[in-house]
Amino acid sequence: MRAESYGGSVTVQQRVLVVAVLASFVSFLDGSVVNVALPAISAELTTGPVTGLALQQWVVDAYMITLGALILLAGSLSDVHGRRRIMAIGLVGFAVTSVACALAPDGLFLVVARGLQGVAGALLVPSSLAMIISTFDGERQSRAIGSWTAWTSTASLVGPLLGGILIDTISWRWVFWINVLPVAVTLWLLRGVPRSAAEEPGAGVARRIDVAGATLAAVGLAGTVFALIEQGRFGWASPVVWGPFVVGVACLAVFVWWERRAPDPMLPPRLFRVRNFAWGNLATAAIYGALYFGGFVVTLFLQQVGGYSATAAGLAQLPVTLVLLALSTRFGALAGRYGPRLFMTVGPIVGGAGYLLLLTTTDDAVYVTQVLPGLVLFGLGLAMTVAPLTSAILGSIPAADAGIGSAVNNAVSRVAGLVVIAFAGVIVGGVLDLDGFHRSLLVTAALLVLGGVLSWVGIRNENVRAPADASA
Repeated sequence: MRAESYGGSVTVQQRVLVVAVLASFVSFLDGSVVNVALPAISAELTTGPVTGLALQQWVVDAYMITLGALILLAGSLSDVHGRRRIMAIGLVGFAVTSVACALAPDGLFLVVARGLQGVAGALLVPSSLAMIISTFDGERQSRAIGSWTAWTSTASLVGPLLGGILIDTISWRWVFWINVLPVAVTLWLLRGVPRSAAEEPGAGVARRIDVAGATLAAVGLAGTVFALIEQGRFGWASPVVWGPFVVGVACLAVFVWWERRAPDPMLPPRLFRVRNFAWGNLATAAIYGALYFGGFVVTLFLQQVGGYSATAAGLAQLPVTLVLLALSTRFGALAGRYGPRLFMTVGPIVGGAGYLLLLTTTDDAVYVTQVLPGLVLFGLGLAMTVAPLTSAILGSIPAADAGIGSAVNNAVSRVAGLVVIAFAGVIVGGVLDLDGFHRSLLVTAALLVLGGVLSWVGIRNENVRAPADASA
């Protein structure tokens, strides 16, 4: 255990892991479950200033913009004020805003509530991973991250299926009501998690929030994320797009300059002098760009070309979830014992091979012979990759910086996904037909292989314990 850990009790470790999984699960679930509810939402909320297609876009975009803009600040807050405290605030906020979304009388109210929900969601993921890093060490840490990865990835994959069932049987409003119960359970379990050092009386004076850095990061990320999302609707020539983009990029540039000079920077530049942290985030950009884009085009192709229903498209990707649940913890433990480099190299390449196998898919999208084999192989590669990737990045930096380290990695993955999806029209060719689908599969496979190559070149098996040492 680390000196800054919460304690050595197995019971405490188990509670911390369950709390971290549940807190992140609701955030990831909400990011994916809403997509299938968009047609039902626009069909019911037909009054007010925001309706139709604009309402559908902003129900998704409002959440993504506020979450992406504030995730770095949230990581810094968790390091300075304590992970448990920040997580509790995020959980309460997420429950309140979920209820507001469920009760929304019109489109504008729903969009505002979704934006506030993104603020609360930003507080959850960095605190969750930082709590795991501070509580576990060695091989147990890698196994814990593997469990966290399996369940949070499951939330993203199961979301469309769960949303389809709720919408078909009850109402779209239940995609928000379902958040309340897991949040309440997580808050109850959180009471049994000991306070971290930052929450002890008299703590919090050694490090302070970098207000200027936080502002620059929030505006910079908000501007660039907004532009990447809205360029598909307005085009890059529109001032609605290039204006926020220029402001965002300028703020991010000033943010980098400021962080090198600030007395107590929100994002310490020394983190990027850590080899595994820097190269791990480069690999993250390629791998997660592929994951977001690949999932996006497969889901659309199965429905628009293959003729699958929304629920059937969700069920079709269930094997990926099952492989993740079965193997992520195991591969996380192996990476903790033997080092992450091999798994971060081979895993993305295996996942890329899965997408190449999907090239056998025709317009009929025959599930058993054309779709299933590629998805299973991709799921195996994903299970090999994600937990070792997270362990390599967060295990290479001090536990005191785990919150901001997690926030950086999450920001990189989300922005990478947005960037690649922003080029979906160019890759697909305007219309998602079979040829466009095949081009998308090749791009996804190439990004995954690039992630594996970057991992092999940059990642080092630092501080890997011998098996006997780790079990001790």
